[in-house]
Amino acid sequence: MDVDAVHAVASELRGQLAVAPLSLDLPGVDQARTIAADGVRQLDDYVLPRLANLDAPALAVVGGSTGAGKSTLVNSLLRSNVTRPGVLRPTTRAPVLVCRPEDIDWFDDDRVLPGLARVSGEAHGTAEISLATSPALPPRLALVDAPDIDSVVDSNRAMASQLLDAADLWVFVTTASRYADAVPWEFLQRAAQRGVVLGIVVNRLPPAAGEVVDHLREMLAEHGLDGTPVFAVDEQPLTDEWIADDAVRPLRKWLGALVDDQASRAEIVRRTLTGTVADLAVRADSVAVAVESQHEALAHLGTIAHETFDAAHERLIAEVGEGAVMRGEVLARWQDVVGTGELLRQLQSTIGRWRDRVASALTGRTTGTERLQDAIEHSVDVLVRAHAATAAERVAASWRAHPAGAALVATAPEPLDRPSPQLSEGTERLVRDWQGSLLEMLRVEGASKRTTAKALSYGVNGVGLVAMVGVFAHTGGLTGAEVAIAGGTSVAGQKVLEAVLGDQAVRSLSLRARDDLYVRTGELFAAEVRRYLELLETVPGTAHDAAAALRDTAARLAQLVRR
Repeated sequence: MDVDAVHAVASELRGQLAVAPLSLDLPGVDQARTIAADGVRQLDDYVLPRLANLDAPALAVVGGSTGAGKSTLVNSLLRSNVTRPGVLRPTTRAPVLVCRPEDIDWFDDDRVLPGLARVSGEAHGTAEISLATSPALPPRLALVDAPDIDSVVDSNRAMASQLLDAADLWVFVTTASRYADAVPWEFLQRAAQRGVVLGIVVNRLPPAAGEVVDHLREMLAEHGLDGTPVFAVDEQPLTDEWIADDAVRPLRKWLGALVDDQASRAEIVRRTLTGTVADLAVRADSVAVAVESQHEALAHLGTIAHETFDAAHERLIAEVGEGAVMRGEVLARWQDVVGTGELLRQLQSTIGRWRDRVASALTGRTTGTERLQDAIEHSVDVLVRAHAATAAERVAASWRAHPAGAALVATAPEPLDRPSPQLSEGTERLVRDWQGSLLEMLRVEGASKRTTAKALSYGVNGVGLVAMVGVFAHTGGLTGAEVAIAGGTSVAGQKVLEAVLGDQAVRSLSLRARDDLYVRTGELFAAEVRRYLELLETVPGTAHDAAAALRDTAARLAQLVRR
């Protein structure tokens, strides 16, 4: 095994797990966050320190259920009171690490279990670990008396789990009444997944309870731990608070054999490292799945915003094409500009007479064209805002119904269920810019025609308004008197333009003007969508390749460890 290469890739995986993008509150994300945090902790507490110190003594953690007698067992193994058994529960409040005197240098700094402060004597709190020495330990072996795995104190349970994940081998202590509890088997299943060297101690076994050990072995086999040694310690009075030496000698002998020589210790370390890294690869894949869900959720929210505003834009354009802009105020202002209904009837007699009347109207009533311009801007603004407001409400409602979107709506810097404050200004600018583009089209179409002077004699702005009305005045959505007015004005507008530019030019101009309006309103709605997309972009670390990078790094690490 190339230790330097393994250490480098393990550090890479640690960094990726630490920043895994899991900020959206999706179903299952809490579990993924826990898995990622556990992976980081295991890399910090075991994999990286062990890779940096392969020659350090093997670390055996003595863990188990509340009241199983872990501390008494450790003291009995060493025939010395190095850790304090407790009468009240929870008992062990802080872990105790015992090593041989010549090995103390391995543990009095942060090379092993780097997150825990070292203290001499009794430690207080789970942020510390008490160091003790005993010459009775087998060479190159250290024992840790861990807190209870099922303690009523959260910090004790967390520390017990952390220590077990940082161990080269486990001595798991239970009793005849607790061996089938669910919590211990959750930990034992983790041991099976990691390939940790494991020994089980059934403490305080009542007389004639041999079936307990048989049943325990059956359960171990069912959980993939067949062959795990089981040490039975009969219920007995303590001498000097120790279990009789004969009762713990088999366990002591087994531990000594595991670390009897350098090759044996190296095999334990390699086995545990390989199993731990393989388990980390599985965990990393679980985190990667959650990261993919985060990315997919963001993409889905973005699609909702795009599709909702695209649909609103299509409905807007459909209403414009059906004459919605020509209703109400715009119709009245247009009638003021062109003339009375009687004039519209007279205009149908001859083109020349009609042209003179329209020219007179357009050049002699400047205030009327301004009012028409204002009415068109207002009508377009009302339509755009109505459809944008509906789209905003629908996007916000859809996001609120989505686990990831609800928090984004709640924390947005501005309300997402209504149009942006900039929309009205954008609509006014759109109408002005569109009219300017339409006037430029008129100038281009008339540049090579002798009738350009006639167009200018009507007033280019006036002719531009006539062209705008020609685009808006479709009778598909109008009824009654509106049809008579809008229909007449549509014909009137087209006749004016045909007289100035010619039939083909007018048809081409009308199509281009409609397309231009479609594009400009589309850009306006796209600007509304952008504020939703920009909010999604504030979610940290949502790159799609984060999941693939996690899987790749975990696979490379597992491959390197197996070599």
